[in-house]
Amino acid sequence: MIRLTDVEKSFDTKPSPTYVLRRINLTIQPGEFVTIMGPSGAGKSTLLAILGMLDGEYRGQYEFKGQQVQPLKPKQRAELAKQSVGFVFQQYHLLDDLTVAENLDLPLSYRDIKTSERKARVGDILDRFQIVGKKDLYPRQLSGGQQQLVAVARAVITRPTLLLADEPTGALHSSQGKMIMELLKELNGEGMTIVQVTHSEENARYGHRIAGLRDGWLDKEAEAA
Repeated sequence: MIRLTDVEKSFDTKPSPTYVLRRINLTIQPGEFVTIMGPSGAGKSTLLAILGMLDGEYRGQYEFKGQQVQPLKPKQRAELAKQSVGFVFQQYHLLDDLTVAENLDLPLSYRDIKTSERKARVGDILDRFQIVGKKDLYPRQLSGGQQQLVAVARAVITRPTLLLADEPTGALHSSQGKMIMELLKELNGEGMTIVQVTHSEENARYGHRIAGLRDGWLDKEAEAA
């Protein structure tokens, strides 16, 4: 599903460039659950941004479902990401002036989906994530765990083939974090490919393997699936 070949990311600094990622070679098979771990500044979030097609300024090759991503124009890259990738962020990124139901409907509104189907999908996801009673509330009226549940629900409502999670439980207490990780495990069991960035060894155990990053370099054993 994903193949990165000699991917590098750097910034122009003097007297020499500052590298964030160095010669990244990584293969992720459909249905895998891969964890990216490493110290702060190792390049984890940068790698996630490239995988999510948010960043096109890098060298090397990125093949996604048989298509070369790097040569795509920004609009084409954004369209491919919209059709295939879901994001879960540590800081939720919910829109404060929209209700829970409206936040969930938003990504569907960007697609050619009939209103009746959008309503059905929102209803299904509210039920699955056990947040039906929160549908008319605003994010500020929810606890941190509830906001993250909504964020995960919003990320998967479009049924992406790839879910990217950046420290999905970083701001939650242990019981809330376990609930989120169990949901990710369940989604992966249904066939969704998941890549998570985390500092938590406990969260890492939910995945199939760990890709370690340090100073922009990937552990050799993490390269091939």
